[in-house]
Amino acid sequence: MAQNTKQMTLSAVVQPQQMGQRLDQTLAELFPDYSRSRLKIWIENNNVHVNGKVLNVPRSKMLGGEQIDISVEVEDETHYTPENLPLNIVYEDDDILVINKPKDVVVHPGAGNPSGTVLNALLYHYPQIAEVPRAGIVHRLDKDTTGLMVVAKTIPAQTQLVRDLQKRKITREYEAVAFGVMTKGGKVDQPMARHPTKRTLMAVHPMGKPAITHYRIMEHFRNYTRLRLRLETGRTHQIRVHMAHIAHPLLGDQTYGGRPRPPKNATEAFSAVLRDFQRQALHAVMLRLEHPITRQIMQWHAPLPDDFVALINALKQDYQLHKDELDY
Repeated sequence: MAQNTKQMTLSAVVQPQQMGQRLDQTLAELFPDYSRSRLKIWIENNNVHVNGKVLNVPRSKMLGGEQIDISVEVEDETHYTPENLPLNIVYEDDDILVINKPKDVVVHPGAGNPSGTVLNALLYHYPQIAEVPRAGIVHRLDKDTTGLMVVAKTIPAQTQLVRDLQKRKITREYEAVAFGVMTKGGKVDQPMARHPTKRTLMAVHPMGKPAITHYRIMEHFRNYTRLRLRLETGRTHQIRVHMAHIAHPLLGDQTYGGRPRPPKNATEAFSAVLRDFQRQALHAVMLRLEHPITRQIMQWHAPLPDDFVALINALKQDYQLHKDELDY
């Protein structure tokens, strides 16, 4: 049986830092959801237009600022099953919706998670979104990260949101709890790539893609610090990897070194709270963007989820109980 296909257009602008790169390398960075081999096929099949003209030589050099458009037929994603799952909708209009994702929910189906995802829920509540690539999903949150996500309901909205993400015009801020007592805010500017041996993980790597995370201190606890972070780029696991890189992994993030570490003389009740917090302490608290169609500036906030609030309260109680012992 022939597979259903549909026409799709991908658009992006070559960034200044990509000047001098090959076309195929640039496309791999601009469209990370697609493999290098697929992108090369699209180039050689005359599917790639640069500033309105077909460019079919993978090694062609980029100058920066070019408009890239890829028009291709792709497999229809309707094989994903619509599921009547809850969506916590913060905002909705004809073009976009903003959701507050809970913990334990995967955004997109994949190996080990064929159903029960945000995408499955979107297909059920908005059947027409099946016409939009990836059901309108333009950025993701990890399974155990909570908070705000924007979804495009139409292809024009998605195209513009992807452009705005690439131009770093969408602001995403997070709250987190990191291990250790941090004395000042700062910036982590370290490129990232797939881990060389653990392919499901990410790592700081000198040959990776640029990745920048800003952070500031909100509150100190014993052995832990509450942070507000802002993404300048949006690499997979970026905050988790960057904080681990500077020796302050997120509380609960056992993948990147944030296993529970009760401070000295901690009560059993507090130690239990740390042990029972079975995810990284990370919440997407603020999202600000230009509406993809009206270009109006819009901003949303999502309160901390209950388990995060309970964690903060326990950290505060522990701090108050032992503050006379602290020497900072």
